[in-house]
Amino acid sequence: MDRKSIIILLVSLALLLAWGPLTNKLYPPKPVPKTNLVSRATNTVSGTNNSPDTPPVLQAASNLPPATAIATNLPPKEENTITLESSEASYVFTSIGGGIKLIELKKYPQTISCYGKSKAGPTNRASLNTKAPVPAFALTADGTSNSLQSFTLTKTGDVVRAETPLEGGLYLIKEFRFSTNYLLQVKLRYENRSAQPLQLPERGLVIGTAIPMGHRDETMQMGIESYNGTKTESVSEPWFANYTMGCKFLGANPRTVYRVDTTNVVWEAVNNQFFTMIARPETNTPVAGIIGRRVLLAAPSKEDIANDPQYFARPVGYQAELILPPHQLPAQSFYEYHYQLFAGPKEYKTLSRLPANMDLVMGFGGFFGFFARALLLAMNGIYTLGVPYGLAIIVITVVIKMLFWPLTTASTRSMKRMAALQPQMKAIQEKYKEDPRKMNSKLMEFMKENKVSPMGGCLPLLLQIPVFFGFYTMLRSAIELRGASFLWACDLSQSDTLFYIGGFPFNPLPLLMGATMLWQARLTPPSPGMDAAQQQIMKYMPLMMVVFLYNFSAGLALYWTTQNLLSIAQMKLTKSSADPKTTAGKPGAPVKIVPPKKKS
Repeated sequence: MDRKSIIILLVSLALLLAWGPLTNKLYPPKPVPKTNLVSRATNTVSGTNNSPDTPPVLQAASNLPPATAIATNLPPKEENTITLESSEASYVFTSIGGGIKLIELKKYPQTISCYGKSKAGPTNRASLNTKAPVPAFALTADGTSNSLQSFTLTKTGDVVRAETPLEGGLYLIKEFRFSTNYLLQVKLRYENRSAQPLQLPERGLVIGTAIPMGHRDETMQMGIESYNGTKTESVSEPWFANYTMGCKFLGANPRTVYRVDTTNVVWEAVNNQFFTMIARPETNTPVAGIIGRRVLLAAPSKEDIANDPQYFARPVGYQAELILPPHQLPAQSFYEYHYQLFAGPKEYKTLSRLPANMDLVMGFGGFFGFFARALLLAMNGIYTLGVPYGLAIIVITVVIKMLFWPLTTASTRSMKRMAALQPQMKAIQEKYKEDPRKMNSKLMEFMKENKVSPMGGCLPLLLQIPVFFGFYTMLRSAIELRGASFLWACDLSQSDTLFYIGGFPFNPLPLLMGATMLWQARLTPPSPGMDAAQQQIMKYMPLMMVVFLYNFSAGLALYWTTQNLLSIAQMKLTKSSADPKTTAGKPGAPVKIVPPKKKS
C-alpha cells in the first residue's frame, strides 16, 4: 500500500470518528415539542354486553391514569408522601396514584466523579423511577384518563397502605411491605362493598420506568425485559425506533407501544445499564400480557445540569406494565393480586439468590452467558483477595492467555510453515488449474505430507471468541466496575475520557489498544493465498476496531490491550525459538519440502 492510500485511509477513519460531533455542530437536533410521543392504547373488554344480567362495567376504573401521562401535564394536586426506610433502600410513596414515586439505593452513588472518590450519601444516591410520568404500581385503564387518582396514605411499622374509593361502592387498597435483598411485597386488593356484582375492565399495572443515570449511561442497554419460564424477551430503543440491522431506513415509522397478550409471564422488568426493577406475579395472580412504552421524562433541573453539564436535554425512559385481565367481583367480596418487586442493582450475587431466574436480567443467558458468568465470578474472587478490579482484569487475561498458549504457539508455527510452502502450493494450483477437484486433492495431500493444516491458524482464534464475547458481556453490565479506578480511568465501566477537544472525547486506552493491534498485525504471518494488497489492508483493519470500540468501557479496552501485548510477546518468543520447521520462511534459509508421493 503506497503513502497516498495510507493517507486516504487515515483521513477516512478520522472522519468516521468525528462524524457524530460534526453532525451535532452542523445540524443541531430540533427541540422536542412538549407533547407526548407515546400513543394511547385502546383496551377492549371482551364478554360484556347491554344485557340486564351483566354486571355493570366500571368505565376507566374511576378515572385511573394512562401510562402516557406526563408528570408536567398533570393538573395540580396536593401531594402527600410517606417514606419507608430499610438498610438497603429508601422508598418514597405518593398519594397521587398510590404508588412508588422513587427508590433511593443507599449503597450506590447516583453519579461517579473523577475528581475525588465518589460515595453514596444522602445527596448522591442512585435512584430508580425518578421523574417517571407515573409512579410504580399505579393502575391504568382504557388509556383515556388525564389525571391520577388520589389515595390516602398510612404507615404502620414497616407497612405502607394506600386506599381510595372508586365508583359504585368499589374500593382499591394497596399494601407495601419490606422483605430482604431489595425485595418489596406488594398486595393489591379490590373490595366490592356494594350490593351488586361489579365487572372490572382490563387494567395496566405500571411496574416502573427505566431512566438513565446520566449522559454517560449506555442508553442502548435501557429497556424492557420479560421472562416466560423458558426464555427472555427484550425490547429497547432499536425496536421503538424501528431500526433494521442497526440502521433507520426511510419510511420506517417509530413504534410507540409494545404489547404481548399472553398469560405465561413469570416476571417483567425495566433496566438501565446497572440497575433494574423486576415485578413477579405470585402464584394464582392472573396476568393477561405485558405492555412497554417509550415515554418522555421531565426536563432536567438546574441542579441536574450543574452536576452533569452534558445531561440529556429531555431524557427518554421505558415504562413497563403488566396487563390485569377483566374480572367479575361479586357483591360484598374482594379480590387480591400479590407481587414481589425487586428494585436494586444488577449484581449477580444478589440476583442469583432470588427466585424465578431473575438473574437473567444480567444478560447471562445463552452460550456466551456461561463464559460471562464464569469470568465475573473469577473477577470477584480475585477482588476478595485484595486485588483491585483493574488488576483483576489483567490477571484473568494473563491466566486465559496461559491456557491458550500452546494452541496459539502451534497456530503461529503452522502459519509460518504455510507461508514457507506457498511457492510449492502455487505451483500445484497452476499445474491443476483446469481440474479444481484434482487440484484440491493434490493440495490436501501435499499439506498432509508436510504436516500443515489451513485450519491450524484459525482454531485458536475460534476457541477464544467465546471468551472475548463473555468478557464483553460481563464488563458491560458488571456493577462492580462502576466507580472502580485504574491508572487514569476513574470508572472502568465507562470510557476513560481525560478531556474533550472541540467536543470530541480523548480516550487513551482505545488508542493504546489500536496501537497494539497494529503492532500485532505487522508481526502476524500473512494468511496463505493472500496477495500483497490484501495483506496491507489487513494490517490497517485494526483501526476500524478503534472506531467501533472508542467509546466502550475502559475495562473492555484494558482487557483487549493486555491481550494484544501478551500475543505480541508470544509471537516474539515463538519467532526467536529454534524450530527447524520455521526457518524455511527466512530469507536465504534452505527450504526442505517433502514432495507428494507418487501413486503406484
